[in-house]
Amino acid sequence: MDKMIEISRDIAASPEAVYDAITDITRMGEWSEECHTCEWQEGFDRAEVGAVFEGHNRNGEYEWTTQATITEAEPGRTFTFECSMMDFHFSTWGYRIEPTATGCRVTEWSEDLRPDSVLEFSQKMSGIDDRTERNRSTMGTTLERLAAALET
Repeated sequence: MDKMIEISRDIAASPEAVYDAITDITRMGEWSEECHTCEWQEGFDRAEVGAVFEGHNRNGEYEWTTQATITEAEPGRTFTFECSMMDFHFSTWGYRIEPTATGCRVTEWSEDLRPDSVLEFSQKMSGIDDRTERNRSTMGTTLERLAAALET
């Protein structure tokens, strides 16, 4: 079951400022409702293709950690990473940044790659029954918080 979600928001900040904020993964907890902390794995300290970081997530009493590998990192334009757990690539997340007259349009997107066979396990681990709806909601919040932090 392949599901793609995209949410866009105009932000009154330069594409470079938005990219710098998004790719400073140690700040992800400031924007995300679910991912409260990210940290670089040993040997990595910046957004570049092949770099790996861990995302620590929570939903109420449920907590889990995922590993992310950066697949695209083009300053001011795009940031994409593959999320996995126990060597299983279950989703891809990304951000596209396009310049506008007043700053930029940021599109956060997610592709859910989980087969039906792991949905029940995923729901029990996260406490989230409808991942598509949850991601749509949390992505909107992420972009709102990012805009609030960057617009001056």
